[in-house]
Amino acid sequence: MQIDVNEEVIVSQLGYSLNDSTIKQAQKVIEVTKGFDKFAKHILTLNDQIKKMNAYIGFSNKNDFLKIKCDENDSKEILESFHDAVWKWAEKYNVDIERLDKKPIYYILGTN
Repeated sequence: MQIDVNEEVIVSQLGYSLNDSTIKQAQKVIEVTKGFDKFAKHILTLNDQIKKMNAYIGFSNKNDFLKIKCDENDSKEILESFHDAVWKWAEKYNVDIERLDKKPIYYILGTN
């Protein structure tokens, strides 16, 4: 079964309420993220995988990209597992990510 990952799917699967604001934010993310449709369904899989690490994928308040974030107070082992999972995911699906100031936060920039 092929999943069409549109604005409403992104909003609801990432745990946000469906409203005009979140739909517009998701539309902007899709517009600015290069090749979004090539890896969109895998964003949802990564989000499910990292939940057990107190991590999530969500909208950024500072730019129009999705962010991947882990709680900075987690143990060293959890943080290492988080970084490892994010980098393996990005490599597997040829996605460019940017780490923010050596924090456990990444932006999903698009395909490389």
